Amino acid sequence: MKNEKAIVVFSGGQDSTTCLFWAKEQFKEVEAVTFDYGQRHAVELDCAKAIAKELNVRHHVLDMTLLNQLAPSALTRDEPIVTKEGSLPSTFVPGRNLLFFSFASILAKQIGAKHIITGVSETDFSGYPDCRNAFIQSLNVTINLAMDDQFVIHTPLMWIDKKETWRLADQLGVFDYIRTKTLTCYNGIIGSGCGECPACKLRNNGLQAYVKEKEGEQS
Repeated sequence: MKNEKAIVVFSGGQDSTTCLFWAKEQFKEVEAVTFDYGQRHAVELDCAKAIAKELNVRHHVLDMTLLNQLAPSALTRDEPIVTKEGSLPSTFVPGRNLLFFSFASILAKQIGAKHIITGVSETDFSGYPDCRNAFIQSLNVTINLAMDDQFVIHTPLMWIDKKETWRLADQLGVFDYIRTKTLTCYNGIIGSGCGECPACKLRNNGLQAYVKEKEGEQS
C-alpha cells in the first residue's frame, strides 16, 4: 500500500494520532481531516493543527458546526458529563461519525485517496453505536455505492483496548509523543489531562496497565 494515498480522520487525540503515525508507515502519501463541530474546547482544533504541521501532513479543517445545532451533547456544550449504566454517555453526539466519515470520503474523492483511516474501537467505545465494526463495514459499502468508487475504511484500533493502543504507539516509536502532545481530556488539558473525566480515566488506566506489563516483560 506504500504506493497509495490515505486520509486520516484526525482529532489530535491519542487514538487518531496513533492512527496518523500508523498511516504514515503504511501509505506513501497521507493527509488528515479535522472537523470543527462546535466541540467544547477550541484547543482540540489547535492541537490537531499543531500535530499535523509538526508531522508535515497536509491538514484539512471542515466546518461542521451545524451538527452542534442538530445534536447538542456534553461534548459540544458546557454541561456535566454523565455516564449511567444501560444508557449512552452524555458525550454521545448522534450521527457524528456517520457525517464525519461521509464527508471524509467526499474529500478523499477530491484528493485522490482510496483509503480512509479512523481510530474508532469496539473494545473501548463507551457504548457509542457509531464506533462499532458493523457500522463501519455497513458505511463502507454505502459510501462505495453512493460514490461509485472503491474506498477502504481502515480501523487499526477496532479490536484492541487502550493498553494495546499504547503498545502500538510504542511499536511505532512514538510513545512519548502520544503521551505528551495529544489531547484526550474532555476538559481540554493536553497530555496527561485532568485525570478525572471519563476519557482521561480510560486513557490513563490503559497507560498504567501497559507500563506495568512492559516492566514485567523486561524484568
